[in-house]
Amino acid sequence: MVRIEEWRRFPAVLLPILAVAIAYYASGWLGLHQRVVVDGAEVTPLWPPTGIAVAALLWMGLRVWPGIALGAYLAIERISDVDFPSLGIIAGNTLAPVCAYLMLRKAGFRIEMDRLRDALALVFLGGLLPMLISATAGTWTLVLSGDMPMIRFWPVWSAWWAGDAMGVLVVTPLLLVLGRARRPRDGYRAAEAAALMATTVIVTLVATRSSISLLFLVFPVIIWAAVRFQLAGAAPCTLLVSVLAIAAATERAGPFSEHSLLGTMVNLQALNGAAALTGLLLSALVTEQNNVRLKIEQVCEDLAELVEHLAPGGGPPDR
Repeated sequence: MVRIEEWRRFPAVLLPILAVAIAYYASGWLGLHQRVVVDGAEVTPLWPPTGIAVAALLWMGLRVWPGIALGAYLAIERISDVDFPSLGIIAGNTLAPVCAYLMLRKAGFRIEMDRLRDALALVFLGGLLPMLISATAGTWTLVLSGDMPMIRFWPVWSAWWAGDAMGVLVVTPLLLVLGRARRPRDGYRAAEAAALMATTVIVTLVATRSSISLLFLVFPVIIWAAVRFQLAGAAPCTLLVSVLAIAAATERAGPFSEHSLLGTMVNLQALNGAAALTGLLLSALVTEQNNVRLKIEQVCEDLAELVEHLAPGGGPPDR
């Protein structure tokens, strides 16, 4: 009887792991389409699998970590043959999201991200700090295996770290907000949301394809999204900005055309990082302030009702 129950629970345990592995591999396949070669190593300015891995752990817990490892194995296999040194890269790509999840849980992170502290936790504890693990493990693996000379360590390491961190800052908020996003019931709000998405695409194309340096034009759009729609608007806008900017940078178009590869990557990651931080932190701050305002309004309404009942002839308050 015990074995029958164990077999019944087996699909419930296995299916989430396989789903995470497939999502990791599929997003890695998409990310590799925009990879660049930095000092002989292939890196991506935005590595979506890290964002998917962190979101999956926040949703389902540590039980899905084998799916991350399996997805990392499949993603590496697509690039080259998986050998013993590749295990270091797989371990780093698995350990980094796991550490991010553990630190976020320790910090009391809420997936609603309705507080500024949650946004700051995701930035530092979910993205910037734990992704040092994957970048360090991956780069040292390339050096120790002889695939890359030591002199190229820091350029490859910095590009690796930035790509993994951007995956968390751009993809994870979008996935977390998709689980609770609702279509605007108000026709005006729906029209504004559509106008926001269209404006984001147009402005980003102009900013990243123009020969004049106009990259700053994306920030008013992200501010509009964060103030009016909070994370539900800022997250997809940030993703659009990042994807379109990466496409322009890899094609050496617009303001990226006159820089070396290193200069292009620095400008690109500076834009993507600033856009992600602006949307994430501002939307969390606006959400927190809105929640505080609603609580104050509720307290004022309760107080006004109490005063009305306590006034002469008002009668006792209802219980």
